[in-house]
Amino acid sequence: MNAGTGNGQQEGQVSLPFRTKLVYALGDHTVNLALFSLLSVFPAFLTEVAGVRPALAGLVPLIGRFVDAITDPAMGRMSDGTTWKAGRRRPYLLIGMVPFGLAFGALWWAVPGSEGHGQFAYYVAAYVLFSLASTVLAVPYLALIPEMTSSYDERTSMNAARAVGAILGALLAATLPLVAASFGGGALGYQRMGIAAGLYVMLPWFFVYAVTFERTGNIEPPKTSFMDSVRSVVRRKSYQMLAGLFLLGRIAIDLASSMFMLFFTYRMQRPEDFTPTLAIFMIMVAVALPIWAAIGRHTEKRTIFLFGCAWWIGSQTFLFVAEPDWPSWVVFLGAAIGGVGYAAADMIPWSMLGEVVDEDELESGERREGIYFGLFTFLRKLGGALGVAVAFAVLDWAGYRGGQPVEEAPVEWIRAFTAVIPGIFVLLAGLVALSYPLGRARHAEILRELDLRRANAADRS
Repeated sequence: MNAGTGNGQQEGQVSLPFRTKLVYALGDHTVNLALFSLLSVFPAFLTEVAGVRPALAGLVPLIGRFVDAITDPAMGRMSDGTTWKAGRRRPYLLIGMVPFGLAFGALWWAVPGSEGHGQFAYYVAAYVLFSLASTVLAVPYLALIPEMTSSYDERTSMNAARAVGAILGALLAATLPLVAASFGGGALGYQRMGIAAGLYVMLPWFFVYAVTFERTGNIEPPKTSFMDSVRSVVRRKSYQMLAGLFLLGRIAIDLASSMFMLFFTYRMQRPEDFTPTLAIFMIMVAVALPIWAAIGRHTEKRTIFLFGCAWWIGSQTFLFVAEPDWPSWVVFLGAAIGGVGYAAADMIPWSMLGEVVDEDELESGERREGIYFGLFTFLRKLGGALGVAVAFAVLDWAGYRGGQPVEEAPVEWIRAFTAVIPGIFVLLAGLVALSYPLGRARHAEILRELDLRRANAADRS
């Protein structure tokens, strides 16, 4: 198959145009806006606005994302085997954009009912549709990075640009309660906000499709069966370690994100500080990402990840010791410092995945970006959702009910799920990263061997 090349660039070039990176980042900007709002704002919307019981509110994302246990890897394999003239990955960006926007908007409708089964079923169905649509978009989108460049450093730069877009999406997600308030507040305000947000996350995919391109030349679809491919991928040592440190980090991120609004409402007793604190945190992440990417041109990615984990643990410690009577500027400063470490820990695992794909091609003879990124996306969604479901089940057991006075026990659990438990997961992620084997020198060897193999194949043909 000869894939289309949206701007004429060729596989393996050293530097991609800044414009391409900027527009490409719009894809993860929309995805992360949706995902982060469903982590940080949606749980409180379900309990405080829609009136869903906390235990059920925690189950909604878990059930919705469990669907991805099959659909993310399957979507990756589907894109690996697609042979359309328009490409293996890019057509799915146009296919998924409309359902993605519609499903996201539908999640913000406050369905009438008092902890009823019909109400719960509506949010589960909407979340499942959202998960399916985001899978159709996100898996082929992420798999485009190793298609567009084989450079160790340029992949870091691409992922840094993507991560900046994602962080700006998360920053906008933090403002959604304010947008809902500007539309009148309450159930109607969230409904109107959902319509506007659904359109916002839908439209940029036209431009992402226009600037992206795929690996040129004859790429054979994988010959290995789907299940054999999955088994081959999960048995790869480098992938096991990378997936492990990534999963641990995602659980930490999703736990803290889902609790953040409740933390400021009930632990810090000043919900008005939620949006500015999160905004400062995200701005610092966006500022730090290109700095870490520049450092990465002279440093192993594993080393940057370890630095990020150490810094991130410091910010979790700050959250644990924070007291309600602290001045707001101290909390804002802590958020700014924490954002620097988080930037490295969140960006680097995605950048490392391209090297695992190249290692796999050297040993298997197949290009399987789709299934690798599909499994990674599955871990991103399901791992965090499981942690959030457990956290909200514990809060339900401890007596938390949305819109009602909260006793001391639920507040302490909110504090633990915001600060202590995520910090433990970050520490474990750093320990896994200590022995990660696939670095810059080994990747250079892999690329040389792949180039030699391709040259020999071209000579024979």
